[in-house]
Amino acid sequence: MSPTAKKSLNPLSLKERIKVPRQLMPEQPAEVRAHNFSEVNLGYSPELAQQEAIRCLECAKPTCTVNCPVGVKVKEFVELIVIGDFLGAAAKIREDNVLPAITGRVCPQEDHCEGKCLLSKKVKPLGIGYLERFVADYEKRMGTHIVPSVPPTGKKVAVVGSGPSGLTVAGDLIQRGHKVRVFEALHELGGVLVYGIPEFRLPKQIIREQLDYMREMGVEFETDVVVGRTVTIDELIGEEGYDAVYIGTGAGLPQFMNIPGEHFNGVYSANEFLTRINLMKAYKFPTYDEPMLDLQGRDVAVIGGGNTALDAIRSALRLGARKAYVLYRRSDAEMPARAEEVHHARQEGIDFQMLTAPVEFLSDGKGWLTAARCVRMELGEPDASGRRRPVPIQGSEFNLPLSVAVIAIGTSANPIVQSTTPGLGTNKRGYIQASEETQRTTRKGVFAGGDIVTGSATVILAMGAGRRAAKSIHDYLTTGNWETAQESPAPRA
Repeated sequence: MSPTAKKSLNPLSLKERIKVPRQLMPEQPAEVRAHNFSEVNLGYSPELAQQEAIRCLECAKPTCTVNCPVGVKVKEFVELIVIGDFLGAAAKIREDNVLPAITGRVCPQEDHCEGKCLLSKKVKPLGIGYLERFVADYEKRMGTHIVPSVPPTGKKVAVVGSGPSGLTVAGDLIQRGHKVRVFEALHELGGVLVYGIPEFRLPKQIIREQLDYMREMGVEFETDVVVGRTVTIDELIGEEGYDAVYIGTGAGLPQFMNIPGEHFNGVYSANEFLTRINLMKAYKFPTYDEPMLDLQGRDVAVIGGGNTALDAIRSALRLGARKAYVLYRRSDAEMPARAEEVHHARQEGIDFQMLTAPVEFLSDGKGWLTAARCVRMELGEPDASGRRRPVPIQGSEFNLPLSVAVIAIGTSANPIVQSTTPGLGTNKRGYIQASEETQRTTRKGVFAGGDIVTGSATVILAMGAGRRAAKSIHDYLTTGNWETAQESPAPRA
């Protein structure tokens, strides 16, 4: 061992670590959770967390960190869990991630850190997401966290949107001494975290606790402000004196299928459906009465195969749906939703109708949905997304009785900010043009990132853009140097 080599604190040899099985996440039984909105995953105990942490191989070049969009130092925080320093582990994560309790729950780790874990070459990867969630929750239970204190720079930044991208920018910039105010269009903070992800997957209280921590850090928040209507980007920079603006408004404009009958009562976009459940508190029925989502005894289907689709249909089941279907035009292999969410949905009794697509919605003659006319599909050659293109099977049409249908096939860019900001470049699909490396737009002093640049993606990818933007904003504020954006890649259809 070289004089500078660090001695491992892990009590097991590398061969012994591989033999330790991945520790299962405790969860509510499927037959119980299908009827409540309490969190499905219950979290590790300290004993389970340490047992999982000792599986880490302590790689010399941790590919898990390299593949993390926000660069969490996985090896270092896991080492702290091994020795029982859970608060130290939480502090280590917060060096790179201001929302660990959230990402520990909703980040698709299998596509990022865990997907590159060297353990996965022989056994299941390290449960990095589970460990991240554990230390964040432990920190909260102990009521102990360190609020960084840095001297003010005198610069102030406006952040448009309080979703994961905007919150990451705010958290990183406040730690660099800049004054930050976040503007949110809705009446509640959190963006897609609060209106789009159901309580059983990401409790609202977790989001509020993370926001409270950011307030302690000095971040200011203002709700009910529609930038582009209430105030413009020009006014923020001019009259209100902000030195830089970050746009993280997401991609919240729902897409529809453009098939007959989409206008019938009972057909929703996933955005509206989940917003009614989450922000209008249908999940607390009958304490909060949201009559348009009285699903007791009704047949409900969601069209789509992503996480949003599963969030919608699992919510419908919990609101009393008699039958709950997923209609997806491809097969399981092409389904973009997280494997864990698909597994949970099947356990709960969701009926997956794969290789199936609606071609028309039918009504009772009075404007109310009664059924979906569907067709079976088969897979042909790959399309632009790399997935095999679904092709209708002639003569396979059938009617599926439904009272409610939820369209969850994607979203596009809301044009309000772009249409009210002169000089702000967009691509042909209306997304803001920004540099991949710096998140700088074509308008000096204006930055953008997350779904409003890339199209719909994941929480952690939006946070990665936020981290890059925060560094770029800091560089701009301290040097005054500016380079215009190169067009970012077009979002995937």
